[in-house]
Amino acid sequence: MGEQLLVRDAPAYEDVWAPGWALDVRRVVSRDRRGTGDPTLRIAEDGLWRTTTTPDGPATVRLTGSVTALRVQAWGPGADWAGRRVPRWLGAEDRVAGFDADVHPLVARVHRTTPWLRLGSTGRVWDALVPAVLEQKVTGIEAHRTWRELLRLTGDPAPGPAPAGMRVVPSPEQVLAVTDWEWHRCGLDGARRRALRAVASVASRLEAAAHGEDGCAADCADLRRRLQSVPGIGVWTAAEVAQRAIGCPDSVSVGDYHLKNLVGWSLAGRKTDDAGMLELLEPWRGHRQRVVRLLEVGGSMPPKRGPRMSPTDHRRI
Repeated sequence: MGEQLLVRDAPAYEDVWAPGWALDVRRVVSRDRRGTGDPTLRIAEDGLWRTTTTPDGPATVRLTGSVTALRVQAWGPGADWAGRRVPRWLGAEDRVAGFDADVHPLVARVHRTTPWLRLGSTGRVWDALVPAVLEQKVTGIEAHRTWRELLRLTGDPAPGPAPAGMRVVPSPEQVLAVTDWEWHRCGLDGARRRALRAVASVASRLEAAAHGEDGCAADCADLRRRLQSVPGIGVWTAAEVAQRAIGCPDSVSVGDYHLKNLVGWSLAGRKTDDAGMLELLEPWRGHRQRVVRLLEVGGSMPPKRGPRMSPTDHRRI
């Protein structure tokens, strides 16, 4: 019985990778974690687990070991594709040429003290697009709750011996099959529901647009333009997807409720609007997202005053 279990749970892909820099796996990947209960990303005692879609089908990846010998294991139909993609996830193809951190002392200091920070690319537009749509114009608490409900409703169980409750992002076909009543149970309002259905209907074209003919990542501006051609997808959502799917170093999430004040307060000691934020980031054009990431790690927000935005439970409407 024990031997049968070992055979069943044996990974379809396994390798050991040496990053070559002071990689902090958890901190790099945590930006893609949608709350502590995210069904697609789990940090456990036995490693970091992540599910993903791939051109070959779903996969579960487990990362263990050290920064000098990172063990990569993967299960499922897409195991080989996902396992080989891990270095890109963690920033192996990120290039900092042309980035001058010394333009601002805070940026220089944070850049110097965070050698682990690399901009990774998952290569999967759909996996980044679904949660980004769910996060449109709502609080993080509300978006994370809807994300968990959607995955529990229609996401397939994670391949392999993944921790209990892990799921794979539902396919576009699975999303289109969700009924209005089921959407209501997930707590999704009409606007986000329509946007999600719109991107699901053209998902294959958007996925193909993320890669050039040579297999390299697509141009950031072109991918954002294609995304924004879909009804319900604006500047903010397109930037969030480009950052994660192809590791775009320059895409700024214009329209974010908090980001403009993080940038303004960190770089100039004042609150600002989106135009002011872009003006402050202009010296780093080409690497503006890199600066944002650095400020998310070592920047600061203005003092909080007044009531916080309250989440809306659309299941009760």
